[in-house]
Amino acid sequence: MAGFRDYYETLQLSPNADEETISRVFRILVKRYHPDNADTGNTKKFNEVMDAYRFLSDPEKRAAYDVRYEENRATVLKIFDEASATDSFESDRRVFEGILSLLYVARRRNPDRGGVGIIQMERLLGCPSQHLEFPLWYLRQKSWVERLENGLIAITAAGVDKVIEQNSIVLRRDRLIAENAMGGAPDPIMELRELNGLLR
Repeated sequence: MAGFRDYYETLQLSPNADEETISRVFRILVKRYHPDNADTGNTKKFNEVMDAYRFLSDPEKRAAYDVRYEENRATVLKIFDEASATDSFESDRRVFEGILSLLYVARRRNPDRGGVGIIQMERLLGCPSQHLEFPLWYLRQKSWVERLENGLIAITAAGVDKVIEQNSIVLRRDRLIAENAMGGAPDPIMELRELNGLLR
């Protein structure tokens, strides 16, 4: 959903947060980012926090926002279109990067248990499970991903290093295939924040 802003991510909250938690976190962040704070002041982040609080603190606005939030979350992202789903090195590379990027986001959100199930991975990447078998095997052999005790697939520390080394998080608002980071790709941190909403 183009232009969607994840207010829960802005306030670093779960969508299940109650009013008291929203207010408490808001007060902390507003102090941190207030332009008068010489150490951590940031006008842009301050305004983002204010906007998020305006929506999430008002029950009616929050209810309307939650509908959009769920629609955005349900959006299916594709790492490749059907026409390019051939057995080529390029499409394999894109699938590897898509999986690593998705798992990177999940691990960042929850370092201890941040994983993604195979069905959720299929849905988010728009890639059938038979197309994920080889990439997951390869990524496991390279020790970039692992299966957690709960059965979810998660990125390892070596996988995080690989994502950082490549400087190529492949997440965008409209698709998962990013342009080369040196070629004017959007800020990967903002892209991660937008995808975070899909993984909640």
